[in-house]
Amino acid sequence: MKLKHLGIFGIISLLSYTAMVVFSPLAYPGYDWLTMAVSDLSAVGAPSAALAEQLNALFGPCAVVSIMAVCVGAAGCKSRLLKMGIGFFAAMEWVTNIGYRLFPWVQDAEASSFQNVMHLIVTALVVLFSIVSLVLIAMGGRKEPMRSLSVWALVCLGAMMLGAVGTGVMPKSVFGLFERFSTFSAVIFNAVLGVYLLKEKFPGQKKQS
Repeated sequence: MKLKHLGIFGIISLLSYTAMVVFSPLAYPGYDWLTMAVSDLSAVGAPSAALAEQLNALFGPCAVVSIMAVCVGAAGCKSRLLKMGIGFFAAMEWVTNIGYRLFPWVQDAEASSFQNVMHLIVTALVVLFSIVSLVLIAMGGRKEPMRSLSVWALVCLGAMMLGAVGTGVMPKSVFGLFERFSTFSAVIFNAVLGVYLLKEKFPGQKKQS
């Protein structure tokens, strides 16, 4: 298997996460995706937790495999900003994969409980790393030039910011809708990076094959 073929894992990661978001509510009576967070589906004590864990099993591992392969594939890029951005995105994937497994949301506990506070800290780190990485990639992609990747980064960054603002200022009746803008933006961008790796879009990548 060539390095570029590992990009398929980014797509598999997106499919696994999408399946969890779409089908886990079937095991959660009364779940309302417009008002409830995605993390409620896999929360400790949630009726859908077991199904969510199964459907989401490929999300984290595949995301990490794909982004680490992207890091190698992008090593030949001249833009330091682009490589730094991809590095921050890889760090975000590791924090996501490890942090949420260590500190899943506990449904029946107070938000101030240790477990749930740590869950929120992990979320804050994920958001911070995601924003920094997307900004750097958007800037670095223009200099490489990889303008289409810059556009993808800006679109996903815009969706992430829309989700963050929407969950803070919009009515609770649409909290879940805006939260999904934030969560899906990073998952989709990881798949986009995987596709770029598959198509050998990174400068110097073909020489590595």
